[in-house]
Amino acid sequence: MNSSLVSTALPPALAVIMFGLGLSLTAADFTRVLRAPKAVAVALTCQVILLPVVAFGLVKLFDLQPLLAVGMMLLAASPGGATANLFSHLFRGDVALNVTLTAVNSVLCVVTVPLVTNFAIHQFARDEAATLGLQFGKTVQVIAIVLIPVLIGMQVRRRAPEFASKMDLPVRIASIAILATIVIATMIADRAALSGYLFDVGAITALFCLISLTTGYLVPRAFGIATPQAIASSMEIGVHNSAIAITLAISVLDSSRIAVPAAVYAVLMTPLAALFGTLISRQARALAVP
Repeated sequence: MNSSLVSTALPPALAVIMFGLGLSLTAADFTRVLRAPKAVAVALTCQVILLPVVAFGLVKLFDLQPLLAVGMMLLAASPGGATANLFSHLFRGDVALNVTLTAVNSVLCVVTVPLVTNFAIHQFARDEAATLGLQFGKTVQVIAIVLIPVLIGMQVRRRAPEFASKMDLPVRIASIAILATIVIATMIADRAALSGYLFDVGAITALFCLISLTTGYLVPRAFGIATPQAIASSMEIGVHNSAIAITLAISVLDSSRIAVPAAVYAVLMTPLAALFGTLISRQARALAVP
């Protein structure tokens, strides 16, 4: 598949995913922060601060190639996706908290993603900083690709709730199909080095996913947050919206190599999240038995 075609197709594909996310959000999802401030604050701290630190440490430990290192940091900065809500529902998490975290993260990421990505570029790929950096113009692209479709989707839901309700399932199915297509297209675009990249980033992305899921569960529990909210936090923090990372890497940063960690992560994330969710939900049920 032609890489320029992939680059052109990715922004509208991501826009559909983010529009679908917007269809599931209301203003109440943002104001719910006031009703569960502790759970939201702990989860966001893990998401925005701890995960980039974890990714940075793993990149140093694995001594990744510069552009793959940038890709790992971009992945770490990406918010949770709608799939996190599904996993949270399956494993008896607080789905309302998931929706709130997704809503807040979708807004925060237009700031945090450029900050973390620029830091990573200057730290690991300084020679390419002039062309890769997310300066003002490219940051505006991030806002246009990520945030505006969400806001449009929210407006559609506010003005036409019945239509939004009808479209919810088809758009979710389309989003899953689009994400799968994005991952496959990314792999094909750089297929010559695919086996090498899988070897290079398979272990680090799997480890990052497991650490993210574990951090998202244990840190809230350490702060006395209830198990359903901790499960929701775990899924939100451990299940990233890899479509955002892939699209920004290829269409904004113009580098399929930077997209590789997110693409590999997208493949490994589902089985790992399912396994982790099964374990913690079983533990929670065991502890609940008198």
